[in-house]
Amino acid sequence: MAEKQTAGRDLLGEFAPAFAALNDDVLFGQVWSREAELSPKIRSIVTVTVLMTAGNFEQLAFHLTKAKENGVSKDEIAEIITHAAFYMGWPKAWSALTKAKEIWE
Repeated sequence: MAEKQTAGRDLLGEFAPAFAALNDDVLFGQVWSREAELSPKIRSIVTVTVLMTAGNFEQLAFHLTKAKENGVSKDEIAEIITHAAFYMGWPKAWSALTKAKEIWE
């Protein structure tokens, strides 16, 4: 079972309570918990790839760490980012690899 997420409420709950509830209860509570449909490892790979492609590097460190916790190896993340580089752009891949290197060391 997926870990209960409270980051939305912790960081934005007073400022944007509806957004915080959707983050914690729907995105992490309902979507991430659908482990019969996609394993946490595959869900992490998809999430990291989408964040890199969109250039959302603020959230990338959290999700790279989560990918590592969900069983994505150093070799796998390096290969995922290298493969994605040709579709999303070299500078984004460079930034993602730099952050991944910090997390897997």
